[in-house]
Amino acid sequence: MNEKKVTALVLFSGGLDSILAVKILEKQGIDVTALSFESYFFDTKQAESSAEKNNIKLITRDISENHWDITKNPRFGHGKNLNPCVDCHALMFREAFSMKDAMGIDILATGEVLGQRPFSQNNNAFNKIENYIDLKGKILRPLSGKILPETVYEKEGFVDREKLEDVQGRSRKQQLQLAKDFGVEYFPTPAGGCKLTEREFSNKLQKIMDFCEEPTKSDFELLQFGRHFWNGVDGKILHFIVGRNKEDNERIILLRDEKDLIVEKDDKKGPTVLIRGLNDVSRELAIEKAQEYIWKYSKNNFDDWRNLEIVVKK
Repeated sequence: MNEKKVTALVLFSGGLDSILAVKILEKQGIDVTALSFESYFFDTKQAESSAEKNNIKLITRDISENHWDITKNPRFGHGKNLNPCVDCHALMFREAFSMKDAMGIDILATGEVLGQRPFSQNNNAFNKIENYIDLKGKILRPLSGKILPETVYEKEGFVDREKLEDVQGRSRKQQLQLAKDFGVEYFPTPAGGCKLTEREFSNKLQKIMDFCEEPTKSDFELLQFGRHFWNGVDGKILHFIVGRNKEDNERIILLRDEKDLIVEKDDKKGPTVLIRGLNDVSRELAIEKAQEYIWKYSKNNFDDWRNLEIVVKK
């Protein structure tokens, strides 16, 4: 009778490290499934592209609601901006381990490299996460496996420790050589991926958190387009989104909800403005403010924004 093939679930961003983690395990004859998460602040596009081009089996899962909860109140704090990196990793590992068990998979692994990221990829962070979610010794990091404590998967014979790697630090030299050895020809350049690591996006998100009790998916998506202003009108704070270009204008219109107002120049030659948060606020005063923004960011010959011809749409 044939022995059951060892299986692994690898957290997969689509970057070189996660690709190599898959290849290192596959070289040991392990059947690997890659797992990529998406939320309001990052997607799975890079993972899908990398998986397809490197012949890697991929599944995806949406963790938006849970990720938003930890973004608001991270147990281990934010990074440089609003990125709750340690909490985010803990959430992903918890979700992935639950999926691993439900799918009957033997190993949970990740492409993390010891010392690569100062806030989330060091021994202290690894131990903190594993202890917090009660997964001590249950997360395999194939790229740094030889220099990290032995996991249960090595002890149980699912993986050969001697065939793991000893990558450490921020240099990419070893990874590039491994890519050559494995014949990995496609991998994206290193990038943040998560919008929460971006200062401008985080600043706008903080405004949403300050002035909106229950933000929606549309609120988060709108942050990626246009100029954003929060102004007091008729005693209430309103959110004005002003398009920078044609693409912004089109996206703003697509993302409006039934309570929003859209204000444009009658000839459509200029920015579209979306007004959010009206409720009991005077529409007339809000529209005047939008008209002022259109005048300010349009090329026109009017000396006064009040002379601008506009169209208002629900």
